Amino acid sequence: MYEELKDVIEKNNDIVFFGGAGVSTESGIPDFRSVDGLYNMKYKYPPETILSHSFFMTKPRDFFDFYRDKMLCPEARPNKAHLALAELEKQGKLKAVITQNIDGLHQMAGSKKVYELHGSVMRNYCMKCHKFYDVSAIAESTDIPKCKCGGIIKPDVVLYEEGLDDKTVTNAVRAIANADVLIIGGTSLNVYPAAGFLNYFNGNKIVLLNKSATSFDKNADIVIRDPIGQVLGEVVGIDS
Repeated sequence: MYEELKDVIEKNNDIVFFGGAGVSTESGIPDFRSVDGLYNMKYKYPPETILSHSFFMTKPRDFFDFYRDKMLCPEARPNKAHLALAELEKQGKLKAVITQNIDGLHQMAGSKKVYELHGSVMRNYCMKCHKFYDVSAIAESTDIPKCKCGGIIKPDVVLYEEGLDDKTVTNAVRAIANADVLIIGGTSLNVYPAAGFLNYFNGNKIVLLNKSATSFDKNADIVIRDPIGQVLGEVVGIDS
């Protein structure tokens, strides 16, 4: 299967990658859905509740306590999957990365065309004056982070009950629709509306890299169950 994937990559220059949490687990960022029990042991509310718009608005102090503790991973670094995708973009083969992750590791690895469906912890803004802040504004705060104008600094991430950014959605759908090869990796494809974007693919080959089975397996030309960093690292030739 590795050789087959390598052959597909070598023969195509219009590849799009669609990824989820499994892309970053090899960087030490836990899969959110697999560690709910751990979160619930420490917090009074389930993570889906804490990471909702209504909870953020009504209990911002509890929100930021959880957010700083569980959503920020300052020590995380790109793994072979991130590095391989950045290399494929550099070679002119990969046209876009579409990610459900908010960790910013694709950009850290060197990827330029990244559509972040659920936003990024690296971007934050004042809800009152809209001034931009980097991740340190929240990471280094100990309470509710505030702007000089007095407004609350909100992470630029899509919380439960919030809609996806229209421009990001349009760009992601267009990239998928125009691709010849779609590589799907590290995602259960259970999160909508993002998973529904795959239905716009009209190209030739679908590659699915995920450790567990998904509902989309039957549509894929190549399915590999190994860790995605291992697969892409070997196929693209990433040593470190």
